[in-house]
Amino acid sequence: MVTNPNDATMVLLELKDLDQLPDIVRDYEDALYSIVEWARAYLIRPHPELGRKGPVCPFARGSLDRGLFYLAVYRGRPAGPEDVAGTLGRYRDWFLELGSSAGSATQFQTILVLFPDIAPSDAPALLDASQEALKAAYVSRGLMIGEFHDGPPPKGGLWNEEFRPLRSPVPLLAIRHLVPTDFPFLRNDRDFVAAYLANVADHEIPAKLRPEVAVALQRFELAPSATS
Repeated sequence: MVTNPNDATMVLLELKDLDQLPDIVRDYEDALYSIVEWARAYLIRPHPELGRKGPVCPFARGSLDRGLFYLAVYRGRPAGPEDVAGTLGRYRDWFLELGSSAGSATQFQTILVLFPDIAPSDAPALLDASQEALKAAYVSRGLMIGEFHDGPPPKGGLWNEEFRPLRSPVPLLAIRHLVPTDFPFLRNDRDFVAAYLANVADHEIPAKLRPEVAVALQRFELAPSATS
């Protein structure tokens, strides 16, 4: 378990902590085990509706294998998106601090903030709105934030629009680093494209995405790069 040096009520659980949960999250044992099982049975495996080869989440196995898969629990029901934003802002800053010691494996670091006390019927409005409001502040810092719940969120997969990849058994918001393959999630917003270019070197942009990046540069009148 990792405790925030500035707030003892904020803890991050590692997989090894599930064998003996600390008192502060003991009441949420079922939710925590459910999410770990979901990660192992769903995120790191292929899915017939995904529309491409490979696992649902390309980074989850690396995160699990490297011990960089952290779990946090929001206890109680948030009053609204503003409450969620305040809490997630603290986890965002902590995420960046943790990354400074992760070395070359930092790209695999992830924090899942679980909201087990949210009623399933409330999760779509509360978490979807929170993710939308928070995204800009995360992308500008080279991070991504994603919403997951059993609604599921209405966003379709990149390779199959009918597939809903963000379904999870417990409502949560996930924090991870922005990576070169994230461009399709950012291409329709000028600030997001600029943040992508600031965080991804030209030589790291996947070849299949270079034409899209070049189009976005022209569309938003951003500085040309090696992709042009």
